[in-house]
Amino acid sequence: MRLPLKVALAAVAASTVVLAGPLIAFAHAVVFPKISTTGTFERYVLRVPNEKTVATTRVEIRFPAGVRVTSFEDVPGWQLEVLSDSAKHITGAVWTGTLAPQRFVEFPFSAANPKTEAQVAWPTLQTYADGEVVEWTGPEGSKRPASSTSIRTAAESATGSGGGVAGTSLVSWAALALALIATGLALRPRTQA
Repeated sequence: MRLPLKVALAAVAASTVVLAGPLIAFAHAVVFPKISTTGTFERYVLRVPNEKTVATTRVEIRFPAGVRVTSFEDVPGWQLEVLSDSAKHITGAVWTGTLAPQRFVEFPFSAANPKTEAQVAWPTLQTYADGEVVEWTGPEGSKRPASSTSIRTAAESATGSGGGVAGTSLVSWAALALALIATGLALRPRTQA
């Protein structure tokens, strides 16, 4: 195998790892947006993919204490049970339905954010038709982390400081561009001198 072809293949392999990293990181129950503003109402969306070969039949989320959930959007094919405490504050939600393998579903809800900056976690349980329950409740960086949202002041939210999904996507696209350039250079016809 020629050296330029080996270099091109190595570049493609490296870019695949860089591109797959963010996809693996988001292959679980995630609440969007990842950054929101203090003291505002936000439309949040819990996105749940089905990564198994059997259907997902139940999704349960527990809401952070500092976030006041006010309403839910209907999701066709799913029944909603709102969980409340003795003071009638919404503490969680349970959706039951059927999510086929290799599909995802989104559960939108509205909430009032805390008035002070915070990092809030969204612990979520995903139940499959075979009875397995996957707990997306761990700390960031764990095998099954709870999704989290950074609640920031309006100025910090506008600048998007702290990276997040946009920063990761930029790195992924840059890696892909470099890999394609390297592949093109390695595969171009050579002229004889």
